[in-house]
Amino acid sequence: MKIAEMKINEYLDILKSEAPAPGGGSVSALSAAQGVGLVSMVAELTIGRPKYAEYEALCKEVEEEAWQLHEKLVTYIDKDTEAFSMVSKAYKMPKESEAEKAARSKAIADATLVATQVPFDTLQLCAEGLRLTEKLVGKSNPNASSDLGVAALNLLAGIKGAWLNIKINLPNVKDEGEKAKFMEGKKIIVEAESLAAKIYAQVAASL
Repeated sequence: MKIAEMKINEYLDILKSEAPAPGGGSVSALSAAQGVGLVSMVAELTIGRPKYAEYEALCKEVEEEAWQLHEKLVTYIDKDTEAFSMVSKAYKMPKESEAEKAARSKAIADATLVATQVPFDTLQLCAEGLRLTEKLVGKSNPNASSDLGVAALNLLAGIKGAWLNIKINLPNVKDEGEKAKFMEGKKIIVEAESLAAKIYAQVAASL
């Protein structure tokens, strides 16, 4: 069964067990999906209310983008666990002969690349989510403004968690071009921290 299809208690039971997956990568994607879900909720609580008619078009646009982003992030909850399984499987390959060693080495490199790409994708999706969150601050139902602050916190947790999962895999990424691409995540992190702090401060000040 896919993690995204589990009941909450089932997921939490596995998470707290000795099973190595799901781990931090899946949790990061889930945190981000929750954040984007809150953004969608705030848009929903604004749309159709005459009192907030001036925000109608913006909220409809954000809601559509948030739904699409949410669907993507949900898939990454399982993609991260699948990537971890690929790496584990590669390390368990036989290494008696030179041919086996070569095959194992290639499998590890390929799996590690996937295991690094997945959190990098998650990181980028989180950044998109933060930009969507910012659009609704001060331009949506004020009764749900605190939810935008919580959304920003969840998305920041997702993005910083994804970065840790990128970093732990980077030493084993052999392709220097790919490694340089993944290092761009550091810049995204800095921008995300600044934006999340701005969103949180604006929301807190409005309460």
